[in-house]
Amino acid sequence: MPKIEEAVPKYLQIAHHIRDQILRGDLRPGDEVPSERQLAADWNVSRPTAARSLQALSHQGLVEKRQGSGTYVRGLDVNRRARELYGRARQTGKIYSPGEYAVITSAGWLEAPDHVAEALNLRRGSRAAHRRRVTNNQSGPITLSTSWFAPDVGERAPRLLDPERIQEGTLMYVETLTGRQGSYAEDRMCARLATDEEAAVLRLTERSAVLIVHHVVYDMQDHPLEFAEATYPPNRWAFEQGYPLT
Repeated sequence: MPKIEEAVPKYLQIAHHIRDQILRGDLRPGDEVPSERQLAADWNVSRPTAARSLQALSHQGLVEKRQGSGTYVRGLDVNRRARELYGRARQTGKIYSPGEYAVITSAGWLEAPDHVAEALNLRRGSRAAHRRRVTNNQSGPITLSTSWFAPDVGERAPRLLDPERIQEGTLMYVETLTGRQGSYAEDRMCARLATDEEAAVLRLTERSAVLIVHHVVYDMQDHPLEFAEATYPPNRWAFEQGYPLT
């Protein structure tokens, strides 16, 4: 049963919980979200608090209320970030939502670029295990990303070097094979013009802007476990956590 935390307003906690379900793909466009009555019972809050949570989701453009019917998830073009992918993998054992799939375009050992070596605490020129993928949905390619792992991880988790898909996701697979649990992650984001390769893979016009995310997962001992670099096309939302200003 969900728990209420006093540090964040109750209605925002409920809204964030439903928003995360939408971003993970647990709730798909057209799905009905719980009613005010159901939310009030599940979260042990008043009906006005439950109603305010649905209103917050509506203001964010995530849901729409249909008169006499209920509240439903809107059709969204969303850049699904690692946080949402990991959450889905841990809950369902599958990293992608229905209609999404990845094609592994490259896997194996490569010399780690300097920024990758720095993120993984490797010496310059060290080799690292990599997996490069293009994530697609019914409209075509939506993300280009490469995951990198230190040599000891690549040796203990050999499927990282195989271009076959890992259904549960690379992080959960690595955790199982190495015994190292992901504890927290840090994301750094910037926008820039797409390279020729990125534009070709993501089917973008020349000089398109893209969102670049550098993502580092740390284990329970604060050691880097995975570095990933993802390229997202324009005109798709990337959602951040909401927060109170008081």
